[in-house]
Amino acid sequence: MSEARRRSPDELGDEDRTLLRLLSSGQTTAAVATRLDCSERTVRRRLRGICDELGVRSSMEAVVLAVRHRVI
Repeated sequence: MSEARRRSPDELGDEDRTLLRLLSSGQTTAAVATRLDCSERTVRRRLRGICDELGVRSSMEAVVLAVRHRVI
């Protein structure tokens, strides 16, 4: 998201929250993909989108931000 308004973790949808919750529990992208019935590439693409929307650089930063906002 170039200079557009960044979303707050509170605004994440249920699927995005689930993805971050699974990552926060230590699951790999492969395990998350299996659990969500999609490909690893899809998981990585969704994570990149979440990071862009939240204005963070990594999935771990996204997880930490979501935990701090108590959305996961």
